[in-house]
Amino acid sequence: MPLPDTRLSRAVVEVVAPLVDGGAFAAKATIDEPVTVCADVFAEGHDLVSAALRCRRRPAAAATPDDADDADGGDDSGWSEHAMRAVGNDRHEATFVPDVLGTWEFEVVGWIDRLGTWRHHVEVKVAAGVDVTVDLQVGIALVDATLTRSDTAAQGDDMDALRELRRRLADGDTSAVLRTSDVADELDGCLWRCGRREPAATSPPYRVEVDPVLARCSAWYEFFPRSTIAPATGHGTLVDAQARLDHIAEMGFDVVYLPPVHPIGVTERKGRNNSVMAAPDDVGSPWGIGAAEGGHRAVHPDLGSVDDVRALADACRSRGMELALDIAFNCTPDHPWVTEHPDWFVHRPDGTIQYAENPPKKYQDIYPLDFECDDWAGLWTELGVVVRFWIDAGVTIFRVDNPHTKAFAFWEWVIADVRADHPEVIFLAEAFTRPRVMERLGKIGFNQSYTYFAWRQSSWELREYFEDLSTRTVDYFRPNAWPNTPDILTEQLQTGGRSMFVIRAILAATLSPSWGVYGPAFELLEHLPMLPGSEEYLTSEKYQLRQWHPDHPESLAPLLTSLNTARGANAALGHLRTLQFHNTDSPAALCYSKTDPAGQGEPILVVVNIDAHERHRVTVDVDVATIGLEYGASYELIDQLGDTRLEWQGSHNTIELDPLVNPAHVFRVKATTR
Repeated sequence: MPLPDTRLSRAVVEVVAPLVDGGAFAAKATIDEPVTVCADVFAEGHDLVSAALRCRRRPAAAATPDDADDADGGDDSGWSEHAMRAVGNDRHEATFVPDVLGTWEFEVVGWIDRLGTWRHHVEVKVAAGVDVTVDLQVGIALVDATLTRSDTAAQGDDMDALRELRRRLADGDTSAVLRTSDVADELDGCLWRCGRREPAATSPPYRVEVDPVLARCSAWYEFFPRSTIAPATGHGTLVDAQARLDHIAEMGFDVVYLPPVHPIGVTERKGRNNSVMAAPDDVGSPWGIGAAEGGHRAVHPDLGSVDDVRALADACRSRGMELALDIAFNCTPDHPWVTEHPDWFVHRPDGTIQYAENPPKKYQDIYPLDFECDDWAGLWTELGVVVRFWIDAGVTIFRVDNPHTKAFAFWEWVIADVRADHPEVIFLAEAFTRPRVMERLGKIGFNQSYTYFAWRQSSWELREYFEDLSTRTVDYFRPNAWPNTPDILTEQLQTGGRSMFVIRAILAATLSPSWGVYGPAFELLEHLPMLPGSEEYLTSEKYQLRQWHPDHPESLAPLLTSLNTARGANAALGHLRTLQFHNTDSPAALCYSKTDPAGQGEPILVVVNIDAHERHRVTVDVDVATIGLEYGASYELIDQLGDTRLEWQGSHNTIELDPLVNPAHVFRVKATTR
């Protein structure tokens, strides 16, 4: 084997993080969120190494790392550099804060730190009383080489500092290099910036997709605009929906989500309570898309027009909220594509189009699209046009229906294609399926995902699930926890009474940075199932018009308001990776804490009684170090949902949780002194 053209670096860079599947996919971050990059950087022998984190916003024209360099005009164009600090066992880390939406990239550079190694040797010898005359001469030679090297990074103050160091070394002054000197910190930075790096070891560039903050932390409220608020009756409109926005905004939600607003098919339309026979006045399911009035780029005439969608999006934005629309690539037999593009669907041997099935269930009202049809490029292009159509109408958030039943490759293409022009767009995956499938959707571009939260009900299930979410998948899978949806009414909510609704809301809003509710049904304690053992609602709003009475005396609106207010006032609740669970002496209790990675605000400590029927007195074992306190420290707990204030000390403390009064506390933790 021939020798390489140039001498290779002795430094090694490996085990870089955050990294998704070895760099095959981008890690996720949000604008102005600190991104901490770690790597093992080391070399053989005893020489010290130094490391740098380089990062930049990837140029828009770049398709590959090499293209990115060419687009910027050179390897060093557009990069910012940050010193990485050693954190033990050859691990180094540094943090950058992306300030622009879109795709960023970073790389780690490592090199032999000759100046640092020399300095360390001098310090050791001075401490041992060993003569360092020769070492000072070596240091002078290293400084001279640095000052005269054509590629040196030394300039301005660094040049002056190096000259001053040389003068003191020539005078035999060893204090200039000691850690105890008054210039130690300044010298560290100077030597890091100016030291010779060649040859250096450089990792490949890795990607980070930088999203809007709402992709990481958001509160969603879903409602059907065709239903009405008492005393109004009949079929609601998108104009009527604007009257509901003030109430939603006052509760602190920042995303208003509407099910599909398109024309609904008539052929094989489902009736009330999912009946296979529809009465003449049954309105059908909004997810049965397509009729004579149009398909995915049309609005149901009883709801209004595309202009009404635009006006509703503007009305949301004026109240500090964003409008989310449902993207459901379902087609009824009446959809225009069935006649215009019959080749976009799967056909039976007799030539008829195959309707959807999930044996033994049959969905005769839905024709699935064939993402592998001969005209797949035409189909994919049109679906991308649908998304862009609604972006042009002012919608930047999409809840995507059943993405796991459509091709991964399609989603990877369409999300990247759309976000190349619109990095502000957010896609939420409505996928309740196998874990690896859900995780893959996160890797290929979905900004958020629904979760199994509704079915994780015991304390150990919740702890195990969210420990996984906050560690193994945290770099690419963002959970959005919903206690209910129009399809999900769990047995807990059916039988647990108002207390269970309260408990599940508190868990969803504090465990996950993003959460949501199927609004009126949750707010007004809708809990009757269609059948025993079913998770379908009785008189389901999916198939019929409803009239809601928000002035119900048991309404959860005050609780929802308090939860969202607490989330807005405490930065810690907007993050997942700092989630830490603490032990309790009762399986009926769950205790966990969060802190803000940027150090904003104070820690949050949550204690929840997950038993909706019994009072429990619980001793919690708080790992105080995880919330920034010393062992045995005293601290004040200030409840964000009420007036409770407690004084705790150390790890073990006791609290009583009554499901009918206060099943949970969301405490802000404030260190105190005695």
